[in-house]
Amino acid sequence: MADKDPPSPEREDDNRSFRRLRGKPAMRDKAKVPSHKKYTMEIIETKIKDLLVIKPDVFTDERGYFFESYNKERFAQHGLDMTFVQDNESQSMRGVLRGLHFQKPPFVQGKLVRVVKGAVMDVAVDLRKGSPTYGQWESVVLTEGNKFMYWIPEGFAHGFVCLEDHSVFTYKCTNVYNKASEGSIRWNDPDLNINWDIENPILSDKDKVSPMFKDFISPF
Repeated sequence: MADKDPPSPEREDDNRSFRRLRGKPAMRDKAKVPSHKKYTMEIIETKIKDLLVIKPDVFTDERGYFFESYNKERFAQHGLDMTFVQDNESQSMRGVLRGLHFQKPPFVQGKLVRVVKGAVMDVAVDLRKGSPTYGQWESVVLTEGNKFMYWIPEGFAHGFVCLEDHSVFTYKCTNVYNKASEGSIRWNDPDLNINWDIENPILSDKDKVSPMFKDFISPF
């Protein structure tokens, strides 16, 4: 039988790499949740009914961290029985302000928002007719460190100001984007009197000329 050609150096390197990996357990990209620990999450009520801050249970070890940013069954156990149909993500530099935005029926949206990287101050304004907190607002600081989430139900205007460069903001929506249903209110409206803690934010041309709250007729 003819002698086989000696393996090439490249093939021998591949074989050694394979042998090293074959004897090891599969690598995982998330920290393992301890089997003895029950998953919990804290629901923090705000002064505005149905507007909630959600504090997830974060598991950390020497490898990093792991947490559930959304679990339909667990959310439903806390009375948050919603269905999401669209996920969005944006990146913003410090000083960028986006808002205040909403969508009118039949494309009204509920949003579950959080920060993946950086930090923002997130604001929601109650636009629900007949609500005792109509025209009132609530804010929360969302950061990559605290991993808080903000549940903003249908019938609210939403906006945020970016506190750090290259902040990544994500949100899950209960309805799809519809341009014809877009609505907005001026970020610095004197009647709303939101404390953004910034005087000259970076705005889109559209947000610079949003209608004032006194001219707003709620469709909610």
